[in-house]
Amino acid sequence: MSLFVILGLLVCIQAQGIIVTPVFVLKGRDLLLKFDADLPEEFDFVDWKFNKTVTLVRFEPSGEPIVHENSTGRLEFPEKNFSVTLKNLQEADSGLYAAEAFTFTGDKLVAEYKVTVQGPVTPVELIVDRVDSNSSESCDLHVTCRTHNSNISSTFRCVDRVCSQEGGERSEVTTSGASLQVYLLNSTIICNHSNQVHWTHDFNTTEHFCPEHPGTTERENYFLITVFAFQPFSVLKNLLCVF
Repeated sequence: MSLFVILGLLVCIQAQGIIVTPVFVLKGRDLLLKFDADLPEEFDFVDWKFNKTVTLVRFEPSGEPIVHENSTGRLEFPEKNFSVTLKNLQEADSGLYAAEAFTFTGDKLVAEYKVTVQGPVTPVELIVDRVDSNSSESCDLHVTCRTHNSNISSTFRCVDRVCSQEGGERSEVTTSGASLQVYLLNSTIICNHSNQVHWTHDFNTTEHFCPEHPGTTERENYFLITVFAFQPFSVLKNLLCVF
């Protein structure tokens, strides 16, 4: 059975006899590689490695860390159980982080994380390109959801104050691997740009461009004028009937 854990957009999957944990991290943030595995009764040391070849730190059985010179200043050890915090992660730090326990019979893989570091997405802008209104009851909005290197267009039709998106929600994957979407939520058009760790959005309401009661004011004024125009005649008729 697959195990799904909602924690920093974290999903666990079973592979090669251990839990491989994909983790997405915002650029510049820290990440705790938590060590929860059961160690052999007797082991010589535990190594954390990057992409299976670069040793970051070696733990003695007592839990005392020996940091590799290339990792000095980039690691912290908040817990005394072989866990490691990676500091100030950058895109180049994306990769596989694994903990191995070494015994006299060989090494044993005991923890593994697949880390993806992503930068923040760029801002988006929702642009209303054109508004078409053939009658007082209908309105078509032609919009563009735009970011610095991508854009998608969509049309929203409102009839009798009920709006829908032609073709349904529109989305695409940008060149940076993020998702760009434009969709309708109730009467709000939303333009969203997101990846697994960050998002930006812009929005506008259909009522702003397609009033809820288009033309109502003019019809109501005409009705009131008509009523008051005929009231004097009704009064006069009643007076004549009296006499």
